[in-house]
Amino acid sequence: MKQQILTMLELQDSMNSKVNEDWRQQNFEWYRAIWIECAELLDHHGWKWWKKQQPDVNQIALELVDIWHFGLSLMLLKDQTSGNICDLVVNAFDEVVATGDFAVNLEEFTANTLVTKDFDINGFVGLVKGINMQFDQLYIAYIGKNVLNFFRQDHGYQDGSYHKQWGGQEDNEHLVEIVSKLDTNLPTFKDDLYSEMKAVYQKLCK
Repeated sequence: MKQQILTMLELQDSMNSKVNEDWRQQNFEWYRAIWIECAELLDHHGWKWWKKQQPDVNQIALELVDIWHFGLSLMLLKDQTSGNICDLVVNAFDEVVATGDFAVNLEEFTANTLVTKDFDINGFVGLVKGINMQFDQLYIAYIGKNVLNFFRQDHGYQDGSYHKQWGGQEDNEHLVEIVSKLDTNLPTFKDDLYSEMKAVYQKLCK
């Protein structure tokens, strides 16, 4: 688990540096990105009492992975060692227990984010466990989205030349399909994923 956390920290730093090599000095409002994602997450969970709604667990998981990107960034900004961050994450996953009221937990997490402008790791883990998401699932989903983010940047995301639709299907959907065919336990997983994504993209978006 600690090695997986270290891998994610390294990838997050690399992704942030790709967008802006001086990202640590830019004072980006990472907390704001988190609470915006929280609002989207609540929509996927459902909150409208005047219509029938069922939680979309797959979409909730994707939103949590996006929040995890921003949370890792905030933890990296605190100038803690990677070892200290690993201990924080491991302890949270060991100790936090889901309460069963996901919407209330989400509101508490959002409130803490707005008040502290920081990342509430315990609150986040409570949400992850609230949908019965295991750490390994979070890790695989994070690696997948991180690689996709790199791929987008490499293919014109910032200048607007990148198109998310590959052959009529969104890149997120292609990502899920490609990941399902790969061995996620291999140390080359992220590189294998990027290579396969590139092959599919070139085939469908010539």
